[in-house]
This record gives sequence, C-alpha cells and structure tokens, in this order.
Amino acid sequence: MSYTRLDEKMSVAPQIVPDDLPDIVTQGFKAVICNRPDNEVPLDLSSEALKAACEAAGLAFHNNPLAPGGLTGEAVASQAHVIATTDGQVLAYCASGTRSAILWAFASAGQGDHTAADIAKALDTAGYAFPGIASQLEQFAAQAR
Repeated sequence: MSYTRLDEKMSVAPQIVPDDLPDIVTQGFKAVICNRPDNEVPLDLSSEALKAACEAAGLAFHNNPLAPGGLTGEAVASQAHVIATTDGQVLAYCASGTRSAILWAFASAGQGDHTAADIAKALDTAGYAFPGIASQLEQFAAQAR
C-alpha cells in the first residue's frame, strides 16, 4: 500500500482495500478517513465494508465523502475535526489521494495549523501541485477566523 505524508499527522492514499489494513496499522495510523463516495466503488469497497474492516483491525473509521468538484465548508470542517481529535496519525483516502489532500489543505488553513505557503509547498512536495492554491487557502483561513 502506498501513501503520501503531508505533515507529521496526516497522510493521503489512493483507494485502500481490506488487505491493506495490517500495513496501515503497522505504519502507526490510528484513524482512516474515507473521502470517496460509495457510488464510485464496488460494494466490497463501500464505506460500510471498509468501516467494518477498519474497526476489526483496531482503527477508527470516519466517512467524509467528497464528490469531484464538491468541496464544501462542511466537508472541510468534518476533516478538520477528525484530524484535530485523533490521537495519532490519520490516513485519508479517495480515488487518487487528490481530494483527501485538498481537504487536508483547507482544514489545515482553517485551523491555522500551517501557513498557506507551507501547505502549498507540502502539497507540491507530495505530488499534488495546485498552482494558485495558496491565495485560496489564505482567503479561506481569513473567513474561518
């Protein structure tokens, strides 16, 4: 299973499967966030199926689906809440990791965890380059205060 670390607490990955869970646990993750809507996956990879598998492996599971192009303040707040309240590392997944990375970026900006420039740099380093995102993160952070 491959994942990309965004900061000391948060990592993102493409779609996970139940067979990935032993590795996820071994890597020290404490919680998994599903950012992929169920209508994008087969039944055996639905949020309910992965929730049951995660809980059986001792991982907290949170469902925060984000449809492509459907970024909302509610989704950002939900992601931020899980990150802030999890005692340990969090792994978020979607189809490619992109939506999970974007949610982390806005959640981090809104919480004031990192500067917009640092978030943009972390995204770029992780392979999720979004030119111009720093200004959007700054605007979001200003509105969140």
